[in-house]
Amino acid sequence: MHIHIQEFADSPYLKLTAAEFHEAAALAGGIGEGHTLTVGESEAEFAAAAPGIEALIATPAAIRRLDLSIAPKLRLIQSTSAGVDPLAPFDMIPDGVMLLNNRGVHADRAGEFAIMAMLMLATHMPAFATDQRAHRWQRRSSGTVAGMRATIVGVGGLGGGAARRARQFGIHVTGVRNGAAPHPDCDATRPVGDLDLILPHTDFLLLTCPLTAATRNLLDARRLALLPPHAGVINMGRGALVDQPALCAALRDGTIAGAVLDVFTTEPVPPDDPVWDTPNLVMTPHISSDDPARYNAATLASFFAALRALAAGRVPATLVDFARGY
Repeated sequence: MHIHIQEFADSPYLKLTAAEFHEAAALAGGIGEGHTLTVGESEAEFAAAAPGIEALIATPAAIRRLDLSIAPKLRLIQSTSAGVDPLAPFDMIPDGVMLLNNRGVHADRAGEFAIMAMLMLATHMPAFATDQRAHRWQRRSSGTVAGMRATIVGVGGLGGGAARRARQFGIHVTGVRNGAAPHPDCDATRPVGDLDLILPHTDFLLLTCPLTAATRNLLDARRLALLPPHAGVINMGRGALVDQPALCAALRDGTIAGAVLDVFTTEPVPPDDPVWDTPNLVMTPHISSDDPARYNAATLASFFAALRALAAGRVPATLVDFARGY
């Protein structure tokens, strides 16, 4: 198979190298053997390789910049991101081409970030950061998190990793998902339709679901008002899952206690965006789930697992359903 890795030279994302590919191919056994590899950092390099490309590995941002119609043999695209919403409605992907994401790659790192964020909210760290900027000394007491309640919307790789860590700290976890099938790392699972009933009993609300038409502005002003005043919000999914101005207003008004946001409506966040100066809010620049020491290797392992599934006549576990958007 002719496999092409494409990442533009100006990309801010972690680049996947030929050396990493060959190392992963060696670890994959027989399914990793006999491939032709090309790597491109420009549209011209993609165009030069395009006539023979059968599988493409790239970020959604890179895929968006490519003319895939010039690769007539293309049958498989491996996204190096779990979220593929930048590609929706997927009309740039030629008919018959499968799109894979790398869900599951982020679970360990996401779990550690999520429990860090929960502990920060439980110990009032966003409020202390606001006090520090204001040169204000104000004691705030806190206890342990055991027995507190986390609601995790989306229990795939990100949310599942977060649930696993939270339960290690004695936090009761309710997973919210499409349907109510049990999840091994959740104490309970509920369908999305029950979210309004769960929010009033939530200490930590964690958003880790994909961004689709159904989840855009999932956390709006109305749902923010359902949270208790001591609750904290964590967003590790996509910025547009949240009505960002409504969240900032709730933090300013004190109707919720704090928030940790890793994703935003516009990224990078513009310097004049009010979110920068919102009280009781900790911001990180979309880094919650990426482990630079393991990310590329895990993505390539997922890719070769998909090739193995296809060779055996099975559907890869990471195949994106265009209708659902993930």
